Amino acid sequence: MASSNSGEGSSGAAATAKIPKKANLLDQHSVKHLLDESVSEIVAWKGYPEDVRVSNLRLLVGVVIIAIALLAQFYPKNYTKEKEAILFTYPPPGSFTSTGLVISSKLPRFSDMYTLMIASADPKSISANKPVQLTRSVTKWFTKDGILAEGLLWKDVEKLIDDYATDRKSKFYSSTLQISH
Repeated sequence: MASSNSGEGSSGAAATAKIPKKANLLDQHSVKHLLDESVSEIVAWKGYPEDVRVSNLRLLVGVVIIAIALLAQFYPKNYTKEKEAILFTYPPPGSFTSTGLVISSKLPRFSDMYTLMIASADPKSISANKPVQLTRSVTKWFTKDGILAEGLLWKDVEKLIDDYATDRKSKFYSSTLQISH
């Protein structure tokens, strides 16, 4: 039996390589779901605890909408749509920032281009960084059999998180330099 550890070895990726994750490459929703799930695991591993308040609020809103739908056959507004957000986080423990992250993704219909975006949960905060994004073909992360090359995905997502965090460090250092002059 051949091993599918191609690209593995990035910090922490080998620990999650219990069973290869597989998606049906002909089912775009299956591909996006597997990528989003893996991204969530990587972000949590990088030290950003998940903020489930938004998920809980969405569940509550969903229950309310179902109740309204039972009372009326047609309800003109759809409150369950969100802006491609797959994960909301708190800031990492011990960090200097007071805001978590919003992780969003897009995989347009009939396209193989997956876009992953990282932004501040509070864009108006002084500690908010500029959003960063990565766009790659899903063929970079999947074998022709639909097996996810998690190590390659880990490397790309970790780099994107580090790019986002680097903006904070450069902001801190540039403000320190301005103050010292």
